[in-house]
Amino acid sequence: MNKYLFSAGALLALGTSAAFAHITFETQEAAAGSTYKAVLRVPHGCDGKATTAVRVQIPEGVIAVKPMPKPGWTLQTKKGKYDKSYQLYGQAVADGVKEVDWSGGSLPDEFYDEFVFRATLTADLPVGQKLYFPVVQECDGAADRWIEIPAAGQDEDALESPAPGIKLLPKK
Repeated sequence: MNKYLFSAGALLALGTSAAFAHITFETQEAAAGSTYKAVLRVPHGCDGKATTAVRVQIPEGVIAVKPMPKPGWTLQTKKGKYDKSYQLYGQAVADGVKEVDWSGGSLPDEFYDEFVFRATLTADLPVGQKLYFPVVQECDGAADRWIEIPAAGQDEDALESPAPGIKLLPKK
């Protein structure tokens, strides 16, 4: 009996640790039509190698992105046109940050760190659904691509390299 309990416990621990192995957001819910502080948690490197870059793709409907610099890392943004124009403080906004790149640093595999940006989630984002931010984690000669987005009806837990996401809530 103890042998079976140990096996079940070991399987549970393995399943739980796999969830913590992915890049995720610290706060996994946010209201559409609000400002969101995105804290990307990087729990490990790539196959034991140090993380040297983190690139996050900003989805449509996320505007006014302002990333936080990290000492020892180079911060760059890539800008582009939005699919449509949005209102921000009474002004039309048609373009902005589409990708945030932190590079040139070194986060050893045995350490954890966070990469932060602030953004506005537009009011017309689909409440009740999840909004995904694909991330590429580069390491010394390797990479982990956290870019998988579940198809309609697909279980997110079935994905090998899921993109981090947030559940969109109604504005209070």
